[in-house]
Amino acid sequence: MTALLPRRGPGILGLALLLVLPLGCRSGKGEAESRPSSRPSRGEPRTRGSKAPHRPAPLHDPRERHLRNIRQLTFGGENAEAYFSFAEDKLIWQARGGGTGFACDQIFELDLGTGARRLLSTGKGRTTCAYYLKGDRRFLYASTHLGGPACPEDPDRSLGYVWPLYPDYDIFVAPVDDPARLTRLTRNPAYDAEATVNPVNGRIIFTSLRHGDLDLYSMNPDGTGLRRLTDRLGYDGGAFYSWDGEWIVWRAHHPETPEAKAEFRNLLAKGLVKPSKMDLWIAKADGSGKRRLTDNGKANFAPFFFPDGKRIIFASNMRGSGREFHLFAIDIATKEIERITFSSRFNSFAMFSRDGKRLVFASNRNNARPGETNIFLADWVD
Repeated sequence: MTALLPRRGPGILGLALLLVLPLGCRSGKGEAESRPSSRPSRGEPRTRGSKAPHRPAPLHDPRERHLRNIRQLTFGGENAEAYFSFAEDKLIWQARGGGTGFACDQIFELDLGTGARRLLSTGKGRTTCAYYLKGDRRFLYASTHLGGPACPEDPDRSLGYVWPLYPDYDIFVAPVDDPARLTRLTRNPAYDAEATVNPVNGRIIFTSLRHGDLDLYSMNPDGTGLRRLTDRLGYDGGAFYSWDGEWIVWRAHHPETPEAKAEFRNLLAKGLVKPSKMDLWIAKADGSGKRRLTDNGKANFAPFFFPDGKRIIFASNMRGSGREFHLFAIDIATKEIERITFSSRFNSFAMFSRDGKRLVFASNRNNARPGETNIFLADWVD
């Protein structure tokens, strides 16, 4: 099989991605669960008496000057939240539909050298937010399978666009060479998901509802040493560490008016959260020195640090319609924002390789059917 590693250009790797968000984990709601819809918005022309023809967005838009040699790695279904192994020879991601044989998200691994792929999760329940542990011998993800083998029920969309906070979600780790040998890290009757790993000391950061609000926590790789990092009313989730392990970045929504607080609490009581407005925050890895990066009234999510720690790449619908998400880069010091992607209606879940030369992301560019999201790998050109 042809190797899937892209040609190494003179510059850095690029990305494109689509989501449900998990909110990426970054989402957390099973990022695939939170992926924005890619259905046409109202007002788009349709042929009378028939559906509008599907026109796949191009693999590369000439305005995407930071992206080169874009390679499509998956073809069909809903694929999201693909993250490099520490050796950067494999990807771990979540997928459903298409040729997967699963109606709700499961975790898969792709060997970038051989193209071989395999199922890592149990195939039961719904999963989200997989990530390799330092050393690549183990991986983690959240799953609802202990609550039952079937897919959990979808949320009540009469309440608007909401994410479900399934209480059966717990975080598990397993050996890469024996993925059925699971170890449960979280044990409480509330939502635990959206976990990622500190690349230096291996500490795990995740989102939990264990104390009645959606906050960030960190723990050792074996589940000990639990620390609460946020405590402000609202949603804090989808956190990632910087490459030096000193900082965290995450998405958050903190209601401020009495009406917004009441709505948030009412939805939370139903096991739901509304992600229509989220901003990016950064802090030291211990949760100190919190600082807001965006304040645009839009949905900003799936942030990831550039290798030099000076910028963050993220997805947002700050330009265009509410359902159109693109990748942007924000300078942490100046808050200056640059748009990265232009092709298709959804791009998200971007992750850089450690040297900054490659970018993996999700996108519904070049999709064969409306609503499909695939994984792409690109060279990044600064």
